Amino acid sequence: MHDFILSPLSLKDLEILIFNQVRKALTEIHEVTNDPVKDELLTIEAAATLLSVTVPTVYGYVHQRAIPCMKRRGRLYFSKVELLAWVKSARRSTVDEIKANAIASLIR
Repeated sequence: MHDFILSPLSLKDLEILIFNQVRKALTEIHEVTNDPVKDELLTIEAAATLLSVTVPTVYGYVHQRAIPCMKRRGRLYFSKVELLAWVKSARRSTVDEIKANAIASLIR
């Protein structure tokens, strides 16, 4: 016997939803199988270079407690892995991803 599901989704919306879920799964698999970026401690100058901002901007982020850092004996240190994660955490969703998430929420 065949199971049929009736849905108010158009074929295009369903394709977008499936595409985004597959991409998310592949990204997670890719992150697990790849070697992580070698974590190293960076000086404030190296952190500024990595982030493509000025040293005073990094000091501003530190003062606002907006950026992950460590302080020892008056010097600031930054984990390269934590900085990259901090940058990636501000990723903005595409219109297709927002639409697919909205559709997924409506389905639930």
